[in-house]
Amino acid sequence: MSEQSRSTGRIRGTGSRRRKPSRGRRARNAALWGAAALVVVGGSGLGYAYVTLNGNLKGVDIDAALGTHRPDDVDNGSEDILVLGSDSRSGANAAYGTDEGTARADTAMVVHVDEGHTSASVVSVPRDTLVDRPACTNATTGEQVPAAHQTMFNSAYQTGGPACAVKTVEAMSGIRMDHYLEVDFTGFKKLVDELGGVEITTSQAIHDPDSHLALKPGTHTLSGEQSLGLVRTRHSVGDGSDLGRIQLQQAFMKALMDQAKSVGVFSSPKKLFGLADAATKAVTTDSALASVKQLTSFANGLKGLGSSDVDMVTLPVEYDPADPNRVLPQEKAGRQVWAALKQDKPIPASATAQSAGDKGGAGKVVR
Repeated sequence: MSEQSRSTGRIRGTGSRRRKPSRGRRARNAALWGAAALVVVGGSGLGYAYVTLNGNLKGVDIDAALGTHRPDDVDNGSEDILVLGSDSRSGANAAYGTDEGTARADTAMVVHVDEGHTSASVVSVPRDTLVDRPACTNATTGEQVPAAHQTMFNSAYQTGGPACAVKTVEAMSGIRMDHYLEVDFTGFKKLVDELGGVEITTSQAIHDPDSHLALKPGTHTLSGEQSLGLVRTRHSVGDGSDLGRIQLQQAFMKALMDQAKSVGVFSSPKKLFGLADAATKAVTTDSALASVKQLTSFANGLKGLGSSDVDMVTLPVEYDPADPNRVLPQEKAGRQVWAALKQDKPIPASATAQSAGDKGGAGKVVR
């Protein structure tokens, strides 16, 4: 059984304040959700496009909610971004269930872009991971959210919104998140559809009535609805666990990255604007990125990265002996993962060797 951290105190990183990256080095994140479409929009010179796209963006003032008691930035030019996929049922998302007034972080990824922006490491955090959630302030409502011991990771977003999710990740990792990016069901679907679908190959049939997905073995170009079904499915692939679903999500994200690089947006202004319109409507960011100018500058680093440049792992965990539906962090192995990101180094294979994540057959189903 892994050693457990029971402290709710903040974990501080080390190092001086990170210098602001130059325009050409604003990092690579949301390729995971297709924000590559934003790369050249800000430089298009189209006033109408700029105003329209700028009006699409939604920002959350994470910094104000978190204050100064955070890990230090490390001055090495790398960037760390928390990417969340929320399961909100509000508005157009009501088709996926009853709106109960809250949303959870159904998908959570810590994206680390290296100093030269030539590679990236992605650490998926299982939503069912039991963590010590720190006290935090809801950036939207101003509500004070008390600390909680051994609670599910996705409860941080559910009870305290984006700022609480960021604070929980920073407490777990000791790494300051430079940015935050969130996408919901409807935004994800529209983005995939605007890309013209995403091509994947399945090694076996997938049939999941819960996510309304039915695929035969072979190559498919998935629509937005089918893509959403794939990243949400769990019971029809592997052992039916959330850890298996994470493997599917990681495989799909790499396919999405490749698709975003191959759609030819640079030669088609219409395609470019359509993608940028869908992307800016799809995402909620921290306030520092909530403008076309900043988001375009940020996304410029995406152009040189392909799926082969991105290493994706699951936070080292083991099943909770008291509840097989929950997982516990493997603290020693987790420290190896976070240390690698802090030091701007690849995550060593030894860090995930004994983890229950990244195992099983789900990762071999989609490519």
